[in-house]
Amino acid sequence: MSGAARGSGTRPPGGRTPTRPATPAVRVAAAVIRRGGRVLLTRRPPGGPLGLQWEFPGGKIEPGESVAQALAREIEEELGARVTVGAELEVATHAYDHGRVVEIHFVACELGEGALVPGPGVHEVRWSAPGEVDPAEVLEADRPFLARLSQRT
Repeated sequence: MSGAARGSGTRPPGGRTPTRPATPAVRVAAAVIRRGGRVLLTRRPPGGPLGLQWEFPGGKIEPGESVAQALAREIEEELGARVTVGAELEVATHAYDHGRVVEIHFVACELGEGALVPGPGVHEVRWSAPGEVDPAEVLEADRPFLARLSQRT
């Protein structure tokens, strides 16, 4: 199609306007680490549309990586800790208003021994009872799972 036709409002043969392919979801692994009725949450650094929001620790699943491999790598990078990866609890998809779509794998994990040492991608760490967390302070994508978790504990 020529440049003139593209901006002219004309439609290609068949009468359909071409659509942009859907943005593929970013695959994310989230560690659900429990201790004494509480879950471990990390706070994102300031800045960007998701800055200072609380979330389950974890992160992007890199190409060729399994969910378990991603969690082991991310928890080591974010918290300087090792985890034992357990059962996948839920998979959820969320579309943010800013355009990003995420597919989150919530996975039960056990934290290894030693102190948590937050890395540069973590502003703060806390242990919280799921029902005591203000949903407005949590990433939108994590809120439904956190709400269901608070009903179970």
